[in-house]
Amino acid sequence: MKPIKSGLILGSIALIAYLSLWPVEIEPTGWTPPKLADSGTTNTALKGIERLALNVGVGPEGVSFDKQGRIYAGYKDGRVMRFAPDGSSPELLGNTGGRPWGTHAEADGSSVLVADAVKGLLRVKAGQVEVLATQSGGVPFKLTDDVDQASDGMVYFSDASSKFGINKMMADVFEHGNHGRLLSYDPRTQNVRTLMDGLHVANGVAVGPDDAFVLVAETLQYRVMRYWLKGPKAGTSEVFIDNLPGFPDNISYNGRDGFWLALFAPRDPMLDAALPYPAVLKVFHRIPESLRPQAAKHGRVLKLDLAGKVMVDLQDASDGAYAPITSVRELGNWLYFGSIEYPAMGRMAWQNTKD
Repeated sequence: MKPIKSGLILGSIALIAYLSLWPVEIEPTGWTPPKLADSGTTNTALKGIERLALNVGVGPEGVSFDKQGRIYAGYKDGRVMRFAPDGSSPELLGNTGGRPWGTHAEADGSSVLVADAVKGLLRVKAGQVEVLATQSGGVPFKLTDDVDQASDGMVYFSDASSKFGINKMMADVFEHGNHGRLLSYDPRTQNVRTLMDGLHVANGVAVGPDDAFVLVAETLQYRVMRYWLKGPKAGTSEVFIDNLPGFPDNISYNGRDGFWLALFAPRDPMLDAALPYPAVLKVFHRIPESLRPQAAKHGRVLKLDLAGKVMVDLQDASDGAYAPITSVRELGNWLYFGSIEYPAMGRMAWQNTKD
């Protein structure tokens, strides 16, 4: 028994030493998140989400539409697909060879802009994949995330991290890194500009009414930022909404009275408690990914008014929920949903009068 006991003791010492001292690639700075103001109330308003294009592919992360209401989405295997409004008639438009996340379809469906986490900002047209941008200011994109286009043709997109790529996304979480950027691309000049940097995972992007501003979700700060494009505040940024109850993902303007925001998962009390302590975050990062707690499967989307106030809160945390939800868009009397993990898109009837 003594050899076994000695082995356990030595193994425990080795594990503690590994979790405490083994070098890691992250350099956390520590951040104290605001106390969650959300009341913690839940509902099952999203329980009736219909699954569209089930098992056509995994992870239709960001959905968009053309003028005919056809749906566009990118999948984990690199495919960019188009569907009829009911999710039928799948059509392969191209394969990026990377991981297409955000999409923005041209009104006539002739091409689709793609924010590819691996390849950069792309355009898929007539079966061909064109690379539009892979860097800004000499700094390469490592995690191109979402894309939107203003009425004047200017393209706005995000690079979630200029340090960690798609295979090291949790490194950004535990570092609480500020490596994200909001960028613009001018199709006429092919010029790329960095509009905002220092963002803690720059995620969803949405151009607001009259192209006056663009929103970008700052996932690890639990907030959405607004960057002004026009008016006396042009070129400046401000908080649009903060202290969100979950990790904000893609955001979309409904063309009328507000924005829809997807929350990837609820905030984790354990992570919030660890964020102020860099040494603890390093320990978390050393734990093998297979042993880390997984994000709760809680589908949740918020509707925000044009001033950033929550108007609607739709949820579903039941078994079999459509989750995680990473994008939500309103089209007519429907809400459409995308997910980075689920093997289907989602759709649910939505009447504007409920607002």
